[in-house]
Amino acid sequence: MKRTTPVKKNEMITLEIEDLTHEGSGVGKVDGYPLFVPKTLPGEKATVKVVKVNKNFGYGKLIDVLEPSPERREPTHQCGGCQLQHMSYELELEMKHNQVKNVMKKIAHLDHVPVHEPIGMEHPWRYRNKVQMPVGERDGRLITGFYQPRSHRIIEMTDTCLVQDELIDGIVETVRDEAERLGIKAYDEKAHQGVLRHIVVKIGKAMKEAMVIIVTRTKKLPHADQIIAKIRETHPHVTSIMHNINPERTNVILGKTTKRLWGEDYIYDKIGDLTFAISARSFFQVNPIQTKVLYDKALEYADIGEDDIVIDAYCGIGTISLFLAQRAKKVYGVEIVPEAVNDAKKNAVLNGMTNAEFVVGAAEDVMEQWKNDGLQPDVIVVDPPRKGCDETLLQAMITMQPKRIVYVSCNPATLARDLRILEDGGFATKEVQPVDMFPRTYHVECVALMSRDEK
Repeated sequence: MKRTTPVKKNEMITLEIEDLTHEGSGVGKVDGYPLFVPKTLPGEKATVKVVKVNKNFGYGKLIDVLEPSPERREPTHQCGGCQLQHMSYELELEMKHNQVKNVMKKIAHLDHVPVHEPIGMEHPWRYRNKVQMPVGERDGRLITGFYQPRSHRIIEMTDTCLVQDELIDGIVETVRDEAERLGIKAYDEKAHQGVLRHIVVKIGKAMKEAMVIIVTRTKKLPHADQIIAKIRETHPHVTSIMHNINPERTNVILGKTTKRLWGEDYIYDKIGDLTFAISARSFFQVNPIQTKVLYDKALEYADIGEDDIVIDAYCGIGTISLFLAQRAKKVYGVEIVPEAVNDAKKNAVLNGMTNAEFVVGAAEDVMEQWKNDGLQPDVIVVDPPRKGCDETLLQAMITMQPKRIVYVSCNPATLARDLRILEDGGFATKEVQPVDMFPRTYHVECVALMSRDEK
């Protein structure tokens, strides 16, 4: 017998919101049937339109808030990028705390492990040092903005983005408007035609300098000289203008080829006392203020002595490695992106560090080789992508038997999964510290400390 749901698609209902999902959507129930409704908050009563009905749950669209929560805030702008502007920052931090505690309990089965309250920002705005905006066309003119959630429809940004650093303000618009004046066409992903795909801006916050990366489908950027002149005239803090070529049918923003159009190959920024060179393809944390908080916590957990050997897996451009190298006897970093390893070596020289060595390769393969070569680390630090660590890498870490493992994660669910594997391999999770690297979004970074279980 087919089960009927208590609500139907397109039905208008009054719903009381009881909880939040880890993405910040409100959850209400109709006769025990959950409905997920973005932009609603616990304790609110709302008019909701049912937009999708599945067997065990459905989705609703907020039509009107009948009884608002005291935690409700008026969003500053609607671009699709910042999902949590409608709630107070205090509630956002509480939501993120609950998210990490839930995965530690449900996925890692470690509900006895302390999960500290997230370290938030004093001013949770204007923190992003990078923006990457797709370019499209609407009504015969070029537009830039952010993709609507779960779509490739661009929501046009007509005002300043309040989570990006002021140094970025106006640069994207200058490039877009000049390209439009010069008759350059936006890339059409359906037809795989057109020229201009993305405009990327990075800034070195400490040095107050900016890099512009113009991404095209074509090998040449038409009217490059006029665009360069306009950027330089309008934004004197821009010190690097790069052209990235991406001819593929892909969602990946940057292609494999990058050319310098004008200025320097790098911009520079600082984290603590260390200086880092950032290239067009470098990964550098988007929130330098909270990056310092995150790395200080990782360094505290690593508890490195002057005779300690440390491995930094997924080392990127060497940011964490060089923090660790300030205290360790030797740091070995591994990273799969060759350009990042070149940047890491450059950053070691830049900071006068001679005790850090960087290798190109997949972390799981290189760690296996190091293990076979007899390398015995005292501490292993991992900072993997959202998908977490490869199981081969986790097994290599278990076999190497370091005193401590410090796991830096941008995805609590894969962190919890990997902690469970390491726990089963003989390590004990001591504590987890969430750090709010991405205020006004549902993402949260964590640092977890594990030590060898001597039981």
